[in-house]
Amino acid sequence: MLRNRLRQQLRDGQTTYGLWVTVESPTITEIAVACGLDWICVDTEHGHLDYRELMEHLRAARGSQTSVLVRVPELQMSAVKRVLDMGAHGVILPYARSRDELATAMSYGRYPPEGIRGVGGERAFKWGMGMQEYLSYANDETLLIPLIETREAVAEIDDILALPGIEAIFFGPADLSASYGHLGSWDEHGVAEIVADIKSRAAAKGIASGILARGTADAAARRDQGFLMVGLGADMTLLVRAIRENLAHLGRDTTPRLWF
Repeated sequence: MLRNRLRQQLRDGQTTYGLWVTVESPTITEIAVACGLDWICVDTEHGHLDYRELMEHLRAARGSQTSVLVRVPELQMSAVKRVLDMGAHGVILPYARSRDELATAMSYGRYPPEGIRGVGGERAFKWGMGMQEYLSYANDETLLIPLIETREAVAEIDDILALPGIEAIFFGPADLSASYGHLGSWDEHGVAEIVADIKSRAAAKGIASGILARGTADAAARRDQGFLMVGLGADMTLLVRAIRENLAHLGRDTTPRLWF
């Protein structure tokens, strides 16, 4: 497996661009690689993706310059260590609420003495043939990225940013808004200011920040605001947007036809 190119890009202060992957077809990841995206995040928290489908996305990115992150479904040891054993370059840790909770979750992704990750012989180890090589750099190269999406995490953000080994954080503005009582909102009601403040605090500590953009203009704005991980969107969101924009341009009604 290649070392983690994304980690070096973030350390160098480069703006990186990625894609949120939500469907099973590895063709999505092949397209992301062919387009030169710096990273993808395979989402196993929401939606229907399982480990078998995750493996195919990892295989599709093998040998490329595109790093693969996985948003695990919960802060559990089995979830974190399994996706890393499969060869993911990093894990996005969802629904972070406290420093202690995150410290425990991060320990699942680090080998002793920094953590409690168990040693296996799976794909990340080249099926046992590259065990010593992988063990020599895994603790340093693996990205463990807290997803800041709760008001509890905001309340403890300075303690969270002080955790050893945090090199990046990612924001979930929709859930963050919901946690403040504004369900269905994005970055209104003061959430945009909270995100900007935390991003600045993180940058002062050399910690990169990431966020999903809601369109091309928003992606450019996030880049200009100093976000080093800019998600261009989710696979299906981008497809839907392109189809509806084309239909609207052709004079067709784009009201959704729901089937459930």
